[in-house]
Formats: sequence, C-alpha cells, structure tokens
Amino acid sequence: MEGLIEPLRVAPGSTVKLSHDHDPGNTGQVIRAQADALLAEGIELLAEHQDRLAAQDTFGVLLVLQGLDASVVRVHPDLLAAERLPAEARNHDVWARRYREINDWERYLVGNGIHVVKVMLHVSKQEQAKRFLQRIDHPEKNWKFSSSDVRERGYWEDYQRAFDSMLSQTSTQWAPWYVVPADHKWFSHLATAAVLVTAILAINPRYPAADPAEKEQMAQVRAELVAELGLP
Repeated sequence: MEGLIEPLRVAPGSTVKLSHDHDPGNTGQVIRAQADALLAEGIELLAEHQDRLAAQDTFGVLLVLQGLDASVVRVHPDLLAAERLPAEARNHDVWARRYREINDWERYLVGNGIHVVKVMLHVSKQEQAKRFLQRIDHPEKNWKFSSSDVRERGYWEDYQRAFDSMLSQTSTQWAPWYVVPADHKWFSHLATAAVLVTAILAINPRYPAADPAEKEQMAQVRAELVAELGLP
C-alpha cells in the first residue's frame, strides 16, 4: 500500500503545479488486471479495522475528499462577497489567513486523536468532457448532469491555480494531501482505499478488553440467557 500511495503524497512545504507534477491518467505500476483483487484486499482490511476502530474510543479518522464539485469561492470572488465578511476579513490576506486556520484546525484534530486523511481526485479536462457526454447520452445517468458544471469548464485554468495554491499551503506533516489520479476510476478507487487503509493501519486499533468485573457479569447473564432458551 505504501508503495502505491507515496508518489501521490504532496510533500509538506512543496510548491505544487498540478499540470506539471501530477498526471491524472497515471496508474503507477498497477495494471487493470490486478486492480480488482487489490481493491478487494483493501476493502477486507478496511472492514476488519473499521470494526476495531469503532470499538475503541481514543482515535478516529476524518476523510476529506476534494474535487471540482466541491470548490467555487476562490474562483468566483462574488461568492466571497456574499458571505458578508467584515471589511478587515476581506483584505488581500484572506486566503493566507484561511489556509492558516485550516492548518491550525487540522493540527488541533490530530492532537486530539483524529487522523485527517485528505484526498484530491485529480481528473483531466478531457476525461471530464467524456463523463459529461456519458451523462447526456445515457438516460439512466441524466440525473447526474448539471449545466452549471459545464459552465464551470470555462474557468478550468482558474480552478487549477486555486488547487495549486491550496495544495501548496495546506499539505502538512500532520495532515498531508494525496493527489489521486482520477481519469481511470478503477485506479482512483484503489488508490483512495489504499490511502485510507494506510491511515487506519497506522492507528492499529484493537478491541478493548473487558475488565474482570464485566467478564463475571457477562458470564452470569450468559448463564441466565442459556437457561431461558433451554440450551444445553
């Protein structure tokens, strides 16, 4: 898993240029024929360790997914104006301040046992166009189509610059970003699962052991239930 996701990790302190640093069509060293078995293995690990994670009460995982559908404000300043911020909060440092606050908040979460896992699904403009055509040409996918998404394609380069800045400013040692190539859905599913599995394995959650008093009580209740059901 580590070998699969390490090239996707945004090194804290680095300056990101998506168009240069990350190929949305990349599949690493994985071939399509391997993907289903690897994904099934990842899902099995997730299921097992998620159950342990739910049982213990110290650590948690916050999964953040970023894509074109989850961003508008940096590209459209009128949306920022609509937030009715006080004048001092709308100056030219507004984004630097927000990035700092994001980093501080995530550091607070990590310090309190929440592992922050951040994945950006990186798709190319060409692949997005193909997916829009599929939504138009297949009636069962029409519900996914939004004309506003198509209009936003006119701001493609603006979005890329906004993502470059966001990734550069908010990939930290305590909460790094992973840029997952998303032109091939089979690989994006596998890589996202690998990032999440790696985070949970790092926690290594374990089932809590019952104290002796609880075990004694459970044994008593079990005996009563067995007698009630007439079991041997």
